[in-house]
Amino acid sequence: MLQYYRILLIAIFIIRAGNSNAQITLVNGASGDDIFPLVANDMAAVYYDNKEPEVVKRTAGLFVDDIYRITGRKMIASGEVGVLPKNIVVVGTIGYSDLINNLIKENKLNVDDIRSGWEQYVVSLVKNPLPGIDKALVIAGCDRRGAAYGLLSVSELVGVSPWYWWADVPVQNKTSLLLKINPFTSVQPSVKYRGIFINDEDWGLKPWAAKTFEPELNDIGPKTYAKICELLLRLKANYLSPAMHSCSGAFNKYDENKLVADSFGIVMGSIHCEPLLFNNATEWDSKTMGPWDYIKNKHGINKVLTRRVQENGTFENVYTLALRGIHDAVMSGNLTLKEQVKVLGDALKDQRKILSDVLKKPLEEVPQVFYPYKEVLDIYDAGLEVPDDVTLIWTDDDYGYMKRLSNSKEQKRKGRAGVYYHVSYWGPPNDNLWLCTTPPALMYQELKKAYETTADQLWVVNVGDIKPAEYHISLFMEMAFDINKFNSKNIIDHHADFLSEIYGSAYQPCFKKSQLLTIN
Repeated sequence: MLQYYRILLIAIFIIRAGNSNAQITLVNGASGDDIFPLVANDMAAVYYDNKEPEVVKRTAGLFVDDIYRITGRKMIASGEVGVLPKNIVVVGTIGYSDLINNLIKENKLNVDDIRSGWEQYVVSLVKNPLPGIDKALVIAGCDRRGAAYGLLSVSELVGVSPWYWWADVPVQNKTSLLLKINPFTSVQPSVKYRGIFINDEDWGLKPWAAKTFEPELNDIGPKTYAKICELLLRLKANYLSPAMHSCSGAFNKYDENKLVADSFGIVMGSIHCEPLLFNNATEWDSKTMGPWDYIKNKHGINKVLTRRVQENGTFENVYTLALRGIHDAVMSGNLTLKEQVKVLGDALKDQRKILSDVLKKPLEEVPQVFYPYKEVLDIYDAGLEVPDDVTLIWTDDDYGYMKRLSNSKEQKRKGRAGVYYHVSYWGPPNDNLWLCTTPPALMYQELKKAYETTADQLWVVNVGDIKPAEYHISLFMEMAFDINKFNSKNIIDHHADFLSEIYGSAYQPCFKKSQLLTIN
């Protein structure tokens, strides 16, 4: 039993490099119209239009690096047609890529199912897309992230795990990469915004970044966030609530952080106690700004929130409407519950006015969320009016059980709902930091219930300092991307399937037995 437990502890840090899309398969020694020689005697190249968003260009570079990890051969990634070999991978966004637009016009590429989509892509094999080009593996996204997801799904298929860097997942070397292509369209994500909240970074992430990865900053900075955002993109996630403890610098302390996140197509947000992307734990200076008290210092608070939206408003964000105390404390002022309802209601109105004034958009077009978390749930239940277009983010009890779901009235809201879930937690009476213990079946049960009651706008999971939450992060993102591929039967075997895809299907009975032994 002890040996089985050791295997599981080791395996939790190793993520599969399996067949992420059954419509693309890796084959050996095959030829034909449906075979694309990614790496054979000659190397294919990656082509993108120079007008593409930065995340598409960056993803092309990641893909080239991935192929090098597998084959030891360097592929060309270029926006210039003149340097291309006879086989190319075309990645791009409908509307940005002239080549993809032309293929659509010439009826060589069908994108009808994703024209009005969100983060979707089509994959197709096109003959003679350009003079001198024999075949093109075309990955066309309805938007910038759709294109990136499509290309990185090929990386995972041929053997590069999303966790190759964070968990040192080994890459199996191959001399050739032949792909059998069955044209397909990806599903639209079940949940619109899917991401992580980095919390309690004091223990691992901050010391490691400060001492090892970014000693020049002595902090979590753009180099670390680049690796975090790359991981999210590879997991088909799109949202990040950054580290916010006072031990580390706020995300906005370093201007480059915003540029890094946007270059990976990551939508930035903030957690329940951080209004409009503002981290009051480290950014609020009571000596120069006054007290964090809405009754005594309403104008001072709104001034810094306005400045934050001005600084960050050109990027893609989800804005949290909130008013709690400093960091994770209750509202200042020792107010009665009725008074808290009044003050918080006024604060929400002021924050929405800030968004409207600065962004110059109808508020219905600005993603906004509200977390009825901890004592804020009592304020909400006491009569707080949350605007109908704002998404309600329901939370678990910090240990995996949802405390609330949308009732019949709340299910009719335009803003619908979302989920804030914990697989890591630091707080009384029990901490859950060093080993993630939430059962996969419990995650599915609770998240599926939430999804079925309109929680499909934002799922964010508290992952502590990322390690050791690798498996749970992957499972959470898989469910958020396609909840319908899970059910009450296959979720039971998910972890064993996960491990058997690492070590081989022959070991699946062993892993299932290991699960039983660790439970007993």
